[in-house]
Amino acid sequence: MNHKKLILIADDEVGIHESLRLYLNRDGYNVYSVFRGDDVMEAFRRMRPDLVILDVMMPGCSGTQVCSDIRKESMTPIIMLTAKGEEVDRLLGFALGADDYIVKPFSPREVVSRIQVIFRRLNSLQTSPENNVLRAGNTEINRLCYEVHVNGEKVVFSPKEVEILHLMAAHPAQAFTREQLLDSIWGFDFDGDSRVVDTSIKRIRKKLPECSSLKVRSVYGVGYKIEVEDA
Repeated sequence: MNHKKLILIADDEVGIHESLRLYLNRDGYNVYSVFRGDDVMEAFRRMRPDLVILDVMMPGCSGTQVCSDIRKESMTPIIMLTAKGEEVDRLLGFALGADDYIVKPFSPREVVSRIQVIFRRLNSLQTSPENNVLRAGNTEINRLCYEVHVNGEKVVFSPKEVEILHLMAAHPAQAFTREQLLDSIWGFDFDGDSRVVDTSIKRIRKKLPECSSLKVRSVYGVGYKIEVEDA
C-alpha cells in the first residue's frame, strides 16, 4: 500500500484550510491544520509532515520565523503563502529556505500542482543518488541531504542555494543566464523575476569560505558561472 503523504497547512484563514483540504484529499494527500504560527513547530515535530504550506502573516509567530525554525532541523519542503505579493517577501522566503511561493488569492488546483512538482523533483533525486554528490577540489555538495562541506567543515546553505551550487559546479566554466537558473532551480512556471537569482548568488558568495575551491564569477551581459580553483 502506498504511503499517503501528509501536508501540514499553517494559515489563520479557515477558508484556506477548507478549500485546500478538499483538493488535497481528492488527490490522495492527508492534511493537518494549524491556525497559529506559534503552534506550528509543535505540530511539525509531532506529525512529521511530508510538506508544509506556511502563511507569512499569522498570529503568534510569523511564517518567515517558522520557516527559519523548520530549516534549523529539517529540509522538509515548504511552500509559503502571502497576501502581499511583494518581491521582498519572496526574496526573504527563498533566503530562509522556502521551496516555493504562492500569492493570495490563488487556485487550490495551482497549489496541488506546485506540490506535485516538488515531490517529483525529490523523487528524481532519491532514485538517482549517484548524481547527487559532487566533489570539486576541497568542496563537496550533497544535493540529496542539502549539505555542503569545505575541507570537511559543514557550511549551511538553503536548499535552493545548494541546488544552484550543484548545478553550476557540475558544469564548471559554463555561463548560466538568470533565466536558465530560474527554469532549472525554481521551475518554468515561477512567476517572480530574476532578482531572486541575484539575491541567491549574493548569499552564496557571502557564505562560501575564502578557502573553497569554488569561485562564483559574474559574466558580463550573461549571468554567472563557477570556476574550480586549487584551494
